[in-house]
Amino acid sequence: MPVSGPSDVQLALEDAHRAAWAMVVATALRITRDLDLAEDCAQEAYTAALKSWPRDGVPANAAAWLTTITKRRAVDAVRRAATLRSKLPLLVEAQTAAVDGGMAESAWSGKAARAIPDERLRLIFLCCHPALAPEAQMALTLRLVCGLSTADIARAFLVSDTTMGARLTRAKRKIATARIPFAMPDAAELSDRLAVVLGVIYLLFTAGHAAPSGDTLTRDALLDRSLHLARLMAELMPHEPESHALLALLLVTGARRATRVDASGAALRLEEQDRAKWDRAAIREARTLVDDASRAGPLGRFGLQAEIALCHAEAPTYAETDWARIVLLYDRLLSLWPSPVVALNRAVAVFVSAGPQPALAEVDALEADGRLADYHYLFAIKAELLDRLGRADEAASALRRAVQLVRNDAERQFLSKRLQSLHRN
Repeated sequence: MPVSGPSDVQLALEDAHRAAWAMVVATALRITRDLDLAEDCAQEAYTAALKSWPRDGVPANAAAWLTTITKRRAVDAVRRAATLRSKLPLLVEAQTAAVDGGMAESAWSGKAARAIPDERLRLIFLCCHPALAPEAQMALTLRLVCGLSTADIARAFLVSDTTMGARLTRAKRKIATARIPFAMPDAAELSDRLAVVLGVIYLLFTAGHAAPSGDTLTRDALLDRSLHLARLMAELMPHEPESHALLALLLVTGARRATRVDASGAALRLEEQDRAKWDRAAIREARTLVDDASRAGPLGRFGLQAEIALCHAEAPTYAETDWARIVLLYDRLLSLWPSPVVALNRAVAVFVSAGPQPALAEVDALEADGRLADYHYLFAIKAELLDRLGRADEAASALRRAVQLVRNDAERQFLSKRLQSLHRN
């Protein structure tokens, strides 16, 4: 008779994945020095838990249990490789001794512990190696360190699951064939990896703020994790304005977390949210951080995004929002970061400030561009603009396309209700 029920085991594994995945992968990586093998060892440990915990019960310290199993799998893998090659007996002995003595240590982990106090942040810096393209660095880090699925990462980069899977495979292969060392950068080299590390934290937050899949609009664990990492980055690199700007962006955006859904979990539009329930302390902290960053020079990508978010958060009401200023801020942001998603968000600001017709022209141009062909927000926004112009049939067609593309159940419910409303009208 199982000591723990299936639901208890599933919840415990989900909690352990959120809390310990990075530590478990890092443990395997210290021993194997091979990304694919490290990930395989970590996954084997979680698979072993699925078999063991229903029978023996969920351990009091699930993370320690998973780490121990991962160490064993990693050492076994190194031993097998050593036997096959007959060239690594000393490495096996050294790694075995390290495991027997507790947490496996290495030169980079000791150095990193002094420079970067957080295990997950150390692994992020490790994976963001400049020999890889920036997008490959971010994707690889989100997969290995943050534990996001390949499908969710693909959504973040606006590519297909197959394309992202191939991109991850190529990145791992390049690390192996080019013999890129698993060495932490020196303190002086941290700035060289700053932009990509901040990008990883931002994408992690985005995956929590608007979950690419699942049955809830947000993933609170990812939001909390990204905010924690952003605070650590601001403390680690206090003279880097973009570190503070990213923290500001996460604070002001997260300040609305409690008001973004109704009591049933259905999504609420910005104009429907109760501003009295927004976290004003977080908004004030964000304003201070952005002002400090602006005094250091022109705002960068995250600073401009934070300023846009503050325009919304500091407005007394939705109607009193300075949409014209938001459009200008988006213009500056596009010059630094020419992203089609940024251009789509700008179109929304154009709609509120100048009307649906000019905004629709911009959305149509983005649709013709093709990069947002599978982005459900484009079709949801297009439907809103068409509806405002009295083109109900075209609006319904765009909404049906949005419903087909969306993977998040809460957003699908929201869009489906809008579609039903269009049909009733």
